[in-house]
Amino acid sequence: MITIVAKFTLKAGKKEEFIQAVTPIIESSRKESGNRSYNLFEDIQHDHILTFIEEWEDKAAIDFHNQTAHFLTGLSAIKELSEDIEITQYQKL
Repeated sequence: MITIVAKFTLKAGKKEEFIQAVTPIIESSRKESGNRSYNLFEDIQHDHILTFIEEWEDKAAIDFHNQTAHFLTGLSAIKELSEDIEITQYQKL
């Protein structure tokens, strides 16, 4: 299993627009084969920092996900609304 932690520091005043842009990604990704969970979290101390925590069966599932229309469409909007993006992948030991 692979866990992805994708942290987004949003531009000022862009949180609601970001959430609207990623909602279709979340809903569609949860239906993908190989997805175990796909959730969005808000930093408790900094409400302009939102983080996806995703769990995938394997790299093949992630590769498929990264080529889907819902992901690619949402990615361009996400990039425009974010000041900083940090994405890390973890493997369960």
